[in-house]
Amino acid sequence: MPEAGTPLRKLGFLTIGSFDPADPAAGHETTLRVVELGEQLGLDSAWFRHRHLQYGISSPVAIMAAATQRTTRIELGTAVTPLGWENPLRLAEDWATVDVLSGGRLNPGVSVGPPMHWDDVKAALYPDTADVEDFSYERVLRLLRLVAGEPASTFSGREGVVEEFSDRVQPHSPGLRARMWYGGAGLRSAAWAGENGMNLLTSSVVRSEDVEGVDPADFAGLQAAHLRAFRAAHPAGRASQGLVVIPTDGATAEQRARYEAYVDARTPRTTAPQGPARMLFARDLIGPAESIAEQLYAHAGFREVDEVVFALPFSFADADYVQILTDIAQRLGPALGWRPAG
Repeated sequence: MPEAGTPLRKLGFLTIGSFDPADPAAGHETTLRVVELGEQLGLDSAWFRHRHLQYGISSPVAIMAAATQRTTRIELGTAVTPLGWENPLRLAEDWATVDVLSGGRLNPGVSVGPPMHWDDVKAALYPDTADVEDFSYERVLRLLRLVAGEPASTFSGREGVVEEFSDRVQPHSPGLRARMWYGGAGLRSAAWAGENGMNLLTSSVVRSEDVEGVDPADFAGLQAAHLRAFRAAHPAGRASQGLVVIPTDGATAEQRARYEAYVDARTPRTTAPQGPARMLFARDLIGPAESIAEQLYAHAGFREVDEVVFALPFSFADADYVQILTDIAQRLGPALGWRPAG
């Protein structure tokens, strides 16, 4: 996206899928309706966050399986699946199954590292193997090999009268490997994703680090550097940016006031690196679509991509998501040169 006027090629959205623990079915139904709305509006993709032991989507694969039966075109992805919680072989089976059900619309995104609150969950998650689990890039490579159809077993053939065994994950979905994404927040992970033939998801969080020619507190500059490193390693790979955007064109006065209060509460964390990992958070973009488009065209990270996955704010009401998604599709997207699918 080198300059204003260059059309945005793909436009998607990301949701956490919040729900009331007293009535979780209603929240999950809302998430599915939001996906249906995204397809109706012509958006290109819907993505789901993992929220383990929280009041958000804990099983995106189940949500995506349900969504495949309620949509026909929109792509479905995870942004991202933390592999520290997963067995790569079982996950490869689940994703291949959903990809087949969707007709090849799955875009799985992953990340590595120990699960959050590791000391609190390891006894339940890996009671016998916590000390030897590998949370490095090798866990991703193992998943990639299994998705690609490399052997998962030394045995294949018939056993007994009717049972046939394969030595690779079944079902096998041949195009899925090319649609695997890595969620990277640093320069090393962005380059690693490209070197290993993955696509790159960037979000509203990056790591403050030393990058030649970039202020370590400059979110946009760091994100742009990550994207350039990825493309240098994988010129044909896809890369997407994911910021929180809240267009207010169709919002009521009451909605605008709530949206602004939400952004105001989150803005202080964007002024400096946060925590021991020195993470930088992007500012939420709020206002009329034309104003948001101007801010995006001025954003160094946005200028490095031709597809985006805008994150929906957490814990908003159903009507808010309808308004925001509608404005994204009908106002912000066209302001960025995007055209709805179909």
